[in-house]
Formats: sequence, structure tokens, C-alpha cells
Amino acid sequence: MMIRMADEVDFAQWITLWKGYQAFYKTDIADDVSAITWERFLDQAEPMHCAVAEDQGQLTGMVHYIDHRSCWTRGNYVYLQDLYVHADSRGKGIGRALIEHVYAAANRSGASRVWWLTHESNADAMQLYDRIADKSGFLQYRKFM
Repeated sequence: MMIRMADEVDFAQWITLWKGYQAFYKTDIADDVSAITWERFLDQAEPMHCAVAEDQGQLTGMVHYIDHRSCWTRGNYVYLQDLYVHADSRGKGIGRALIEHVYAAANRSGASRVWWLTHESNADAMQLYDRIADKSGFLQYRKFM
């Protein structure tokens, strides 16, 4: 298994993982939004990134992360927005490897923090998160526009 940045040729496999992620969270993101997201991942000028886990030519997982400024530190923060491993590949360390990829990228860029959210019902993932990160104690509030 190898973790690498997504490439243009990965779209068909990425979209399958992306749709799997959406199904897991019981949501449906419009195809045009997904297309824009993919274009942003491939644009070096964008602060959005996508890394994938590949095993024998098959993508088994993905992570999306976004660099952003902070009012609290000199260095940027890195928001790990989406993490997904195909159900058939879970329990093999792929999720952890994808998170460690984000940690390494953040470290290389001089970021001050990597952070993410998860749903309170995502107990399996939280077992991993509790081992490799610290809970902030913050709750998310939002208003859709």
C-alpha cells in the first residue's frame, strides 16, 4: 500500500470513494460541486489537497485537506476535511497512514496545527483519533447560507 497525491487519472476511482464517503454520512453532494472540488485538488494554486491510498493499482482510501490561516498562530492550520477508507480495506492501518500523510504535509509546510471534525456516532474512527490526536473540547455550530 502506498499513500500519494491524487493525479488526474485517479478521477474514476476517487469519485467512487467520494460517493462512498457521502453514503456513509447520508448526504449527496451535487456532481458539479464534486467536479469543482476535483479541479481544485489538481490546481497547484489552490490550498486544497487530496491524497489517496493505493494498493496494487486500486484506490482504497482518500483524504482531503485544506491549508488556511489562523488568527492564533504565525503558521497556517491544516483542516483535514474528509477521510474515507473503503469498507473492504478498513482495519489495515490505511486511515492512520492517510492521517500521517496529512501530518507530514503540514509539518513540511510549517503549519501549526492539523485539525478535523467527526460525527459523534463515528465510534470506530474515534478509536483511532483518540490514539493519534487530542480532543479540543469544542463543539461545532453552523448556519447554512
